[in-house]
Amino acid sequence: MRVLHFYKTYYPESWGGVEQVIRQMCVATARLGVTNEVLTLTRAGTADRIEIDGHTVHRVPQAFEVASNSVSFGAIRKLARLARDADVIHYHFPWPFMDLAHFLARIKKPSVVTYHSDIVRQKALLKLYGPLKRRFLADVDAIVATSPNYFASSEVLKRYNGKVHTIPFGLDKSTYPQPVPALLDKWRERLGGERFFLFVGVLRYYKGLHILLDAMVQLDYPVVIVGAGPIEQELRAHAQRLGLTHVRFVGAVDEDDKVALLTLCYAMAFPSHLRSEAFGISLLEGAMYGKPMISSEIGTGTTYINNHGETGLVVPPSDPDAFAAAMRTLWENPDMAAEMGRKAEARYHQLFTAENMARDYVDLYRKLQG
Repeated sequence: MRVLHFYKTYYPESWGGVEQVIRQMCVATARLGVTNEVLTLTRAGTADRIEIDGHTVHRVPQAFEVASNSVSFGAIRKLARLARDADVIHYHFPWPFMDLAHFLARIKKPSVVTYHSDIVRQKALLKLYGPLKRRFLADVDAIVATSPNYFASSEVLKRYNGKVHTIPFGLDKSTYPQPVPALLDKWRERLGGERFFLFVGVLRYYKGLHILLDAMVQLDYPVVIVGAGPIEQELRAHAQRLGLTHVRFVGAVDEDDKVALLTLCYAMAFPSHLRSEAFGISLLEGAMYGKPMISSEIGTGTTYINNHGETGLVVPPSDPDAFAAAMRTLWENPDMAAEMGRKAEARYHQLFTAENMARDYVDLYRKLQG
């Protein structure tokens, strides 16, 4: 079986959560006999073809970008050509240009959409895009919600109830590097030990890091923020205004350093406060490494990963006082925190392995093929 994935960004040019999910899908379904290809865009200016983790990645130049909507005229021709050899086309939503490309390339193969998120921020543009979005979602053969929580809370998905399947994202820990002792020692020395809260992610508006910073005014616990992004300087300036010397911004790190920090940290702090955070891959990574979690109830997959009172604590969104209280509870109750971490890891093995995800997707692909 040949599956073609289509999304606007991918490794090695971009390292976000959607890219990680596509990579995990490709690696895990390959073990079940699927041959995967990924069609994506590049800002480098030239088309190329590379091999990553056993699957082929086709990159075509991006022409321009409007409101995070990347456009590539060459991608339409490439999609049409690659689709001829594919058994299933696997789209990753949202990306308005993708919807248009689907129709312009005249795709007639079985098609599935992984619905990563509602469109939350661009309200005005959403009104213009709405008719195309509805036509696209009506035309594809299956839509995948990434958690029962998101399906239940998405007004868009409810309209397509008959074709929606729920398949949670999954990760394969064996694809992550082993923690290197020298790196563990480096971070212990740099951070003064192993008792710190950790955030990992791209620094975007919906990650709620301003809420975490405001919460830290009340606390003196060490916090490590890993990642770069469009609001990094704004967040650094806010932390400086608040005098938060115990909050460390370490910027983007490679996978070896990330694994070292996940191994060492005391707990995960994940303050995302808007529905743009549809799942939370770095939150799931924390569970995979057996860490208790603090997150906000936003009606998405974050609360499917983090079950309040079992794997960590869930607080109301945009509430620094509640977030601070949850951090204090975990910090002052290490036995409870350790038990929550054990249950988080057990929940990962039960629900969120790449093996589970791959099996469910391959079953869906086969159904679509008839």
